[in-house]
Amino acid sequence: MAATGCYKNRYMETINWKIEGMSCSTCALTIGKYLEKKGGQNIKVSLASGDVSFDSPGELDRQQLQKGIHDLGYSVVREEAPGTKAARRPLNRHLRYFLFCLPFTVLLMLPMAPGMAGLHWLMSSWIQLVLCLPIFTIGMLFFGRSAVKSLLNGLPNMNVLIAVGATAAFVYSLVGSIEGLGSDYLFYETTAAIITIVFLGYYIEDASIQATQRSLNSLATSQKVMATMIAFDDQHQEALFPVENTQLRSGDLILIRSGEQVPADCKILWGEGGADESILTGESLPVDKVAKDTLIGGSLLVSGSVKAQVTAAIGDSVMAGIVRLVREAQGEKPPMQQLADRISAVFVPVVVGLAVITFLGNYFYLHQAAPALMRSIAVLVIACPCAMGLATPAAIAVGLGRAARSGILFRNARHLEAFRNIRQVIFDKTGTLTTGDFSISRWQVLPEAVTAGDTRPEAHLTDDQFREIAFSLEKYSNHPIAKGIASEWKQKRSLPWQKIEEVKGLGMKAQTKSGDIYWAGSHKVAAALTNDNTHNVYIVCNDRLLGWIDVQDTLRPEAASVIQWLHGKGIRTVLLSGDRRQPCLQLAAQLGIAEVLAEQTPEQKLQQVSRLNSEMPSAMVGDGINDAPALARATIGLSMSDASHLAVQTADVVLMNQGLRHLPAALQLGRQTFATIRSNLFWAFFYNVIAIPVAAFGWLTPAVAALAMGFSDVVLVANSLRLYVKKIAG
Repeated sequence: MAATGCYKNRYMETINWKIEGMSCSTCALTIGKYLEKKGGQNIKVSLASGDVSFDSPGELDRQQLQKGIHDLGYSVVREEAPGTKAARRPLNRHLRYFLFCLPFTVLLMLPMAPGMAGLHWLMSSWIQLVLCLPIFTIGMLFFGRSAVKSLLNGLPNMNVLIAVGATAAFVYSLVGSIEGLGSDYLFYETTAAIITIVFLGYYIEDASIQATQRSLNSLATSQKVMATMIAFDDQHQEALFPVENTQLRSGDLILIRSGEQVPADCKILWGEGGADESILTGESLPVDKVAKDTLIGGSLLVSGSVKAQVTAAIGDSVMAGIVRLVREAQGEKPPMQQLADRISAVFVPVVVGLAVITFLGNYFYLHQAAPALMRSIAVLVIACPCAMGLATPAAIAVGLGRAARSGILFRNARHLEAFRNIRQVIFDKTGTLTTGDFSISRWQVLPEAVTAGDTRPEAHLTDDQFREIAFSLEKYSNHPIAKGIASEWKQKRSLPWQKIEEVKGLGMKAQTKSGDIYWAGSHKVAAALTNDNTHNVYIVCNDRLLGWIDVQDTLRPEAASVIQWLHGKGIRTVLLSGDRRQPCLQLAAQLGIAEVLAEQTPEQKLQQVSRLNSEMPSAMVGDGINDAPALARATIGLSMSDASHLAVQTADVVLMNQGLRHLPAALQLGRQTFATIRSNLFWAFFYNVIAIPVAAFGWLTPAVAALAMGFSDVVLVANSLRLYVKKIAG
């Protein structure tokens, strides 16, 4: 099965293929149009990586689809597992063709070199024909076949220009040989040079494109390693044996020693150590790991040894998900690329028309067919739709790859481009600007508080009893504040409840066997007992207020520097939270955030984001379930990787490893990637606008034109690769 991976639901199957043979944007368009014609949906074709993804109804025959793609001149490469390299690569094929053609081309060009007059016998038209024929044959098998198939499909590609130019020179020379018209009619070396140099150009282009995939490839290839699996024999004795991590499944036990790569996502059962997660987060300092902590597959255990339980097979791992996410994002087409694709779709017919005009104009002006033909061939081979087609994918590939290595995951390439317009960032409070880990700051047992059912003067509630009641109630809640209280006031014993439940919007309610009712909740549970609504948690028993507890959230250490950086760039900040107004105002004052929108329900958050987004393009950073609708509504929604599952799935960008500190880098990468796309497109258009007239006026030979065409793509890819070394914040 050629699909690199797929998943099924009731209606659709998503198929991911690696396709080789694409040389320009019209190739990607051809494959996309073919799959669309056959019923494929949500089609994504990445010219830079060769990855193709589409949704297929169950009735589509994969083998027929692959055969159809092969008939178009491309082939589906078989990949068995994540990180597995293709058996054949376009780079190797183009290099092989170039090396085959090179000796024949050198022999054809030698008589023209200074001091080679003794090789005049190579100037014989028939010897030149014999030397050129192998080159022309292999060129037509590659360029010609692809050109014909693209024409039959209605989307002429780059190879049409090469095939027409090389064929014109060959046929003109063949007629000259048959008619014995002399050396002025022999241009076999032109045919050979065009084909050979274009193969070289394709080889260099492939190598350059592979460089744009460097970050993604390093993530993908990091996945396949050997693991030490723990098993038990019939005597219940522990045994160790090596397995490839592709064979590990959830629940398997593994041993990871110091210096070894973590083979799969796992949870530590025994031992401790330091993990280098820089391949995923960009953070070079080791992270201390102890029992119950998770290790991410692909990271490196730099110290210590641990025994761990696998939590996800390699195909479902965090790293595999990241690679899949980045590849899908690379297949997306931002608006600028869609414009370039529309131009590329009509580029080849326009260039052929210009070549015809060049021939006719020069023929009537010079009254000579040979120079007119050479100039028209030069126009054909120097024109480069590939440059326009690669302008965006190359920059997107580098931008997404560097983002992934920096701990920033984009779900869609469009959001890289959208970052350039962001003028406002909206922050949730708990878990975003703060850690979400609460600690008790103040608490008080009221003087009149007594134990349940006891009204004697000496029965006043003690501090220890108050802490025991609070712990006994809050340990059953998943609310961050309750977790903080339960963790700090952890007791060896707790009150035995007959019934306990969490009442939405109020807090925890419990009942003892004797019928006493206890509450631990917001001011709403004590509204009839006190007008003081400034505390976080109120403890109530049988309609008596026992006391209150105040907690404080820990500010993320990077929050202040991130807000300061945003303000330095002229980006407005807003705090949008469901928390009480007073702590929100205190936090905003501490960070310098001007606008505060507190005590907001999820529905109100959605309305506020809609309003703020209508005023100026806004990014929203959140981490909770209640943030999910607002994240979806913002121009760009950003979620922390440790956020709720729903928030992560709704966000456009995921900041890994508690990654608020990655926010400036995400903004800068988005803007720098867009700037690179814009400069690439400028140079692609500028190149063609200048190069075609230069060739038409005879200032370039076809061979030099072929060389210039080949290197035009390399220039754009080199410009894109600058994103790897550009300095970004964070």
